[in-house]
Amino acid sequence: MAGRFDPLNRTTVRGGRTPVPAGGANPAGPAHPTGPPAATARRWTPTGPIDLGITLGPLRRGPADPTFRTTPDGSVWRASQTPQGPATLRVARSGAEIDAEAWGPGADWLLEQLPALLGSGDDPAAFVPRHRLVHASHRRRPGLRLTRTGLVLESLIPVILEQKVTSDEAYRSWRRLVRQYGEPAPGPHVPGPYGVGLYVMPTARTWALIPSWDWHKAGVDSKRSDTIVRAARVAHRLEEAAAMEPAAAAARLEAVPGIGPWTSAETLQRSNGDPDAVTTGDLHLPGIIGFALAGNRDADDAAMLELLAPYAGQRHRAARLILLAGRTPPRRVPRMPRSDIGRL
Repeated sequence: MAGRFDPLNRTTVRGGRTPVPAGGANPAGPAHPTGPPAATARRWTPTGPIDLGITLGPLRRGPADPTFRTTPDGSVWRASQTPQGPATLRVARSGAEIDAEAWGPGADWLLEQLPALLGSGDDPAAFVPRHRLVHASHRRRPGLRLTRTGLVLESLIPVILEQKVTSDEAYRSWRRLVRQYGEPAPGPHVPGPYGVGLYVMPTARTWALIPSWDWHKAGVDSKRSDTIVRAARVAHRLEEAAAMEPAAAAARLEAVPGIGPWTSAETLQRSNGDPDAVTTGDLHLPGIIGFALAGNRDADDAAMLELLAPYAGQRHRAARLILLAGRTPPRRVPRMPRSDIGRL
């Protein structure tokens, strides 16, 4: 299974941490041929330390994610499909404050959601470390906050793409589909690999209308593509889960065939900032947690949940701290081979 739990993955940092350059804020953003477009701005003062790389890192789908960028000035850029339309958000630290700018029809919506995105609704004080490794990781990362995007489909679709394949395969599919069916993000040009700028992911209607041959060319099998199409057709109902209690939100998502506990947990960790949404059914996570906390690299879901039981209500945070600690079992089997059904 793909995802940030893969200890063999070389394209993402375990625990969802994205390196953010330690540059100074640049309110004007990157260079723009005709000057930067007009932006809506907001300055927000958090109540505690925030590490932008750790907090926003789980939203990045690989190093070449067309919807996510970091720039040398220390900014984090995201392009989103909001309820008010496409928008681009730039976030950067300015001393003890956070400066944000947004462009596009959904700019006001993104700026209104800024505190939640940076973990204002998260309560780190509710977490009590129970293991030495967890305590050390927690002490080293006081800026960890659990993000809450308020956007379900934005997190759900890339998670579905990660089902049963390697991270590299899922990221490749995400890049191709977003660039082919999405739209260039509003605002300044923020170059990424090969000079390609940010893209906003397709609308729910567009996802539902992607033809089967383009799913195939993107390396997505019919099981995953059918699940995405079913989810897109009821997107308005799934988006309601962002305001639901965790159990109800998971039930809403899992009512769609093809969405199970692994997919719903990975989604709600991001869309709802659920601190207890522990991922079960993952290929690597039980072994990582079992090895880190008990020296048991062969732990299964039941053993993992038993080890995380002291963190009830905060199991997702505990799992992230364990992953960020970087203590993983040594590899003893070859890496899962890559495949590309688009070449068949």
